[in-house]
Amino acid sequence: MPYRDISDLPDSVKNHLPKHAQEIYVKVFNNAFDEYSDPHKRRKGTSQEESACRVAWAAVKKQYHKDDKGKWVKNAA
Repeated sequence: MPYRDISDLPDSVKNHLPKHAQEIYVKVFNNAFDEYSDPHKRRKGTSQEESACRVAWAAVKKQYHKDDKGKWVKNAA
């Protein structure tokens, strides 16, 4: 189900990602959720929500990474 804003994100996202990364996650998740409403556009056996989650995490990982302490930080320019 799409998220209204970052306060609606699951704790596993809210408690680990910086605010900007959460904003990326929400925006991309919601767009992907709409995009993958058609089961033919998803990998066989995956739900709409699972597909949107994978796309959202991929988008976050383009701009953020975990440092050696396990904290999510913005990639260097």
